[in-house]
Amino acid sequence: MLTQTPVSTRSPAPGKARLNWLRGAFLLAALTLLSGCASTSVRTVRDASGQPLGLRGSVVLVEPDIELSEVMAGGMSEPRREWTSTARLLYPQAAREALARQGIGMQPDYILPADAGPDDPRRQLTLLSQAVSMSILQYSRSSGTGPLRNKHGRFDWSLGPGVSVLREATGADYALFTYIRDSYASGGRTAMRVAGLLLLGGDIGGGMQVGVASLVDLRTGQVVWHNLLVDQTGDLRNLAGARETTGQLLKGIRGEAPREAGQ
Repeated sequence: MLTQTPVSTRSPAPGKARLNWLRGAFLLAALTLLSGCASTSVRTVRDASGQPLGLRGSVVLVEPDIELSEVMAGGMSEPRREWTSTARLLYPQAAREALARQGIGMQPDYILPADAGPDDPRRQLTLLSQAVSMSILQYSRSSGTGPLRNKHGRFDWSLGPGVSVLREATGADYALFTYIRDSYASGGRTAMRVAGLLLLGGDIGGGMQVGVASLVDLRTGQVVWHNLLVDQTGDLRNLAGARETTGQLLKGIRGEAPREAGQ
C-alpha cells in the first residue's frame, strides 16, 4: 500500500532514468529559448464542446522533484541544499493556493516512503510520468521530430491503469506531477555576463528555470493537462517568487464550471 504524509524535503533517489530526464528537459528548454517561443506550453484535453476540460474531483500533489543550484563563474552548476529545501516547502503551498482559487479540492500531499528506491513500483510511477512528459515535449513540437501520426492532432497520452493504486491510497481523482530545475547566477557569473556583453557583444548566460508539470486522471490514467515552463527570472527561494512561478506553471488548470439550477 502507498502511504500519505506531509510534503518532505528528502532528496529524490538518483538514477539513470532521472539523469536522462534532466538532460532532455534542459535540452528542450534550450531549444524553446533559442526558438523564441513563449515561456509556457500548455496542452490540455478538451471536452465535447471543444473547451479545455474542467476538473471533476479532487487533486493530490505528488512529491515534487525540485532542485535549485548556483551557476558559478565558469558555468558549472552546484546544487544548493538550503535553497532546494525552501523551494520544496514553498512550491506545494503555492500550488494548493493556485488550485483553491480555481475551486479545486485537494487531498493531503503524497510523498514516497524513504525506502522506495528506483526499482520500487511506487517510484516507477513517478519515473513513468517523467518519461511520458518527455514524449509529450518531444512529439508535440511543430518542428524537429514533430507530432505522432497516430495521435491525429489530439492530446492523447496515458500512464495506464497502474495509476489506480495511487487513487486507492489517496482518495484523489487526479494526481499532479511536478519537475523543476532552477539555477541562479553567482556574483562571479554575473560579472562574467557583464564582461561578455561589453567585450564580446553576447550573453554567455546565467540562471534558468525549467519546470514541467502534468495532471493525470487516476480513474483512467489519462494525462488531461501538461505544461512546460521556461523562465530566466523566476525565483523559488521566497514565497512571492514561488507563487509567481506556480501561477505560470499551473496555467490552464481549471475546475468544472458550476451547473445552472435545474441542470
